[in-house]
Amino acid sequence: MAGLHVRSVLVTGANRGIGLGFVQHFLRMPNPPQWIFAGCRDPKGQRAQELQNLASKHPNIIIIPLEVSDPASIKAAAAKVGEHLGGSGLNLLINNAGVLKAKSLDDEMLQDMTETYTTNTAGPLLMGQAFLPLLKKAAQGSPGSGLSCSKAAIVNISSIAGSIASAFVWELKQIVSYRCSKAALNMLSKCQSLAYKEHGILCVALHPGWVQTDMGSAVGQPPPVTVDDSVQGMLKVLSSLSEKDTATFLDWEGNVIPW
Repeated sequence: MAGLHVRSVLVTGANRGIGLGFVQHFLRMPNPPQWIFAGCRDPKGQRAQELQNLASKHPNIIIIPLEVSDPASIKAAAAKVGEHLGGSGLNLLINNAGVLKAKSLDDEMLQDMTETYTTNTAGPLLMGQAFLPLLKKAAQGSPGSGLSCSKAAIVNISSIAGSIASAFVWELKQIVSYRCSKAALNMLSKCQSLAYKEHGILCVALHPGWVQTDMGSAVGQPPPVTVDDSVQGMLKVLSSLSEKDTATFLDWEGNVIPW
């Protein structure tokens, strides 16, 4: 991760799984971020205990109450992050929070589709809007031209399950609302890249692999990739991204995934 130098990062869904993995790996960097903002739906809940323990030992971890399906919660989180940053901006926004409902096409309901889309697609949209001023500030305050994750970036954690060309593990689980929400997230990533490039902000969609998390295990077979390997791989990919990579859909090993 020698190529990734961020002063500040915000990770949503940071209390477990891949989100918690990101927090742990940022801490292990030779030069950890001055600010690691860990967004979490219920900071005082049992599921956030490991994150709370980390934060008690590392003063650069700031736990932010954040429900990405709630516009008011997002607005409050942006204000709180802005207070901590003072006059500086936010270098890296990692939209990781997501939900998966293990339903087949015949079983999908309006409520499932709406809830999944709200969290997995609308959430990253609203996060990008709310944190745009802080991302722009980081880009303006970074030396040099071009785009990079060390300067200012939005990273949307997507999934190969949202690849229309791939239809990954359809035989195992149809998970239609999840697939649709991630395909839409990929289009959002493209839209953000087009709109925010002029502000110096790189935008990319990343597939973390089929990872050993609660969500990954919902497909019905043991996932092959550990959280550690996934996050380490994604950070290596992020460290290498430049202007030519904005608006791409990559996996945790840096491979291009077909839309």
